[in-house]
Amino acid sequence: MAQSGSLSAETETLSHVLSIMETFRAFDSDNDGSITAQELGGILSSLGYKASEQDVRAMMQQGDTNKDGLLSLEEFLEMNTKNMELGGLANLLGTAFESLNLDGDEILTGEELHAVMGNIGVELTLENCKDIIASMDGDGDGAVSFEDFQLIVNSLL
Repeated sequence: MAQSGSLSAETETLSHVLSIMETFRAFDSDNDGSITAQELGGILSSLGYKASEQDVRAMMQQGDTNKDGLLSLEEFLEMNTKNMELGGLANLLGTAFESLNLDGDEILTGEELHAVMGNIGVELTLENCKDIIASMDGDGDGAVSFEDFQLIVNSLL
């Protein structure tokens, strides 16, 4: 089992990653799962940043690794976490998901996440776990599929 200090650091990192995911959702004004240059510029402007069109284009180019002119959640996470040490957190989350998949349904709920995190010594409230799942829930059904979860975890590795 990981040491308490390590778990605290991983919990803090998880909180930071979730903040980034919530920021992505704020930028994605039309909720289509990607951020356009216009959406990025609009949010930056509303936050009081005076980013020029050239600045916004440069930000988009920096993060748009597949060159489709959009930022996906995975690209946005990569762009905002590339200088962080996230391997431990990703491994912790991947192990948690695998341990939940005993029935083979490949679906993760807030309740399941709460149970596993408690079993491995990470103190998160049920509400926090539900918030984590909601922030990763692409289709709004209250659960995260294994594929969606793996996409997030892989972007952290």
